[in-house]
Amino acid sequence: MTETPTAPSAENRPFWRWLALLLALLLALAALRPLSVPDEGRYAEISRWMLVSGDWLVPRLDGLPFFHKPPLLHWLQASSMAVLGVSPWAARLVPAAAALLMVVGLYLAARRISSTAVARRAALMLAASGCFLVGGQYVNHDMLVAAFIASGIWCFALAFLHGPRPHAQLARLGFACCALGLLTKGLIGVVLPGLVLFVWISWTRQWRKALHLPWVSGLLIFAVLALPWFVLAGERYPGLWNYLFGAQQFGRYTGTTFNNRHGAWFYPTVLAVMLLPWIFFVPFSGARRTDEARPAPHSRANAVQLLCWIWVCAIVVFFSLPRSKLTGYVLPVVPPLALLAALGWERLMAARANGERWFLLLALIPAGAAIALTLVPGRDPAHLSGDVAQALAARMQPGEPVYACGGYPYDLPFIARLTQPIIVVQDWPRLRSEAGDNWQRELFEAGDFEPAAAARILQQPAQLATAAQHKGAWLLTPEDMRAPPGWKAVKQGARWRLYASAAEGPVAAQDEGLRRCDQHGGEQRQP
Repeated sequence: MTETPTAPSAENRPFWRWLALLLALLLALAALRPLSVPDEGRYAEISRWMLVSGDWLVPRLDGLPFFHKPPLLHWLQASSMAVLGVSPWAARLVPAAAALLMVVGLYLAARRISSTAVARRAALMLAASGCFLVGGQYVNHDMLVAAFIASGIWCFALAFLHGPRPHAQLARLGFACCALGLLTKGLIGVVLPGLVLFVWISWTRQWRKALHLPWVSGLLIFAVLALPWFVLAGERYPGLWNYLFGAQQFGRYTGTTFNNRHGAWFYPTVLAVMLLPWIFFVPFSGARRTDEARPAPHSRANAVQLLCWIWVCAIVVFFSLPRSKLTGYVLPVVPPLALLAALGWERLMAARANGERWFLLLALIPAGAAIALTLVPGRDPAHLSGDVAQALAARMQPGEPVYACGGYPYDLPFIARLTQPIIVVQDWPRLRSEAGDNWQRELFEAGDFEPAAAARILQQPAQLATAAQHKGAWLLTPEDMRAPPGWKAVKQGARWRLYASAAEGPVAAQDEGLRRCDQHGGEQRQP
């Protein structure tokens, strides 16, 4: 009698040990590389600025309101930095936690709808994948919103599979996950779970169950979690909703002028790489062993597999329609693929004596790839500004202004721990009609929400002549840009040069060096 309760725990012990080992690997990898630009530099700095400024309502990039995404990621990252200090690792704890939520959510869901063995296998496949080990250490919104989308779908699906009436508590948890998804990255936090569940419920003819969902309490939970920020921020900035939902979400989805254009091949290829080597077992998820009976057409097993395939196809098609495509967009698809891969493994390998050895060997492939991708320098390390950022932090005094001409160093404010915005020098009137989907547009559109702040932060090239006449001013330029008169070189970095004002007299505002300030493009923007 005393051994019965402990047996399942002993059986699960190796699973939790392997999962803990993979999580430790993820956290170690997250501490080993500098911030990538532009995304990690941008989103880590927005969170740091939220902590430094004390303004937890408005996400800000270089001191200007940045409303491309809602603020939940920045609230979490700023909280992490408040406890653990400002570092890339502290910021990366949030996507790492989201990746763990995705794995644990898959395990709990699969254990309810399949066997414990399949649940453990699916969770370990997901944890030993590029999705977890690489995507889980990247500072942006994708992993967090993917975890909430997946959790929301699992909760509603389990609620429907519970019995003749949906499980009310699971459904309420699903409403909460959708609210957090909306607060992380906007409409896709609601649209994608709704799309998957709509198709699945329609296909399996469960609309009568939908009438019995706890709509009143569920929508109340959704409203309490998601709406306060949109209301408060919308009152302060009347154009917020139109910009966030219109320009940045619907406009990006339907637009043809944004970066990262790829064909329909892109997401199937990304998913295959992201889930290597487990993706090869997905086609066998519907196969049956010779001693296994065919499931009934309307059985729970068929409903679960149908849900997984609808989940994968609906989201891949949804994101394949726009021309602009990014890898992180399809992270919500990986959990159902991992479950299908685990089912395929059970059909092919579970009965083999050396199956576990093969699993361990295959798991070394994504683990080794993640280590290599983390330790090998980035594809364009010259874009980083850590070398000049450290030199600036060692020399500058509080209150001294920092100017940037010819580009914007996304990671420098974070590394140098700046407490005031960088003054960015460009021909802003001209760029309003010419700038594409890049850092320049990010800044002047952010400045439109606070014109007075933008007038101080976004300045014309002639302002550099005045700044050069005052001691204690600093200037950053791309390494291939000639130094404007009145500035003396302090540090030559891989991508950026740091200058200090020489204060040797008046400087001609029309010098060629100043005219070149607006002729450098900078990094392409990743939405």
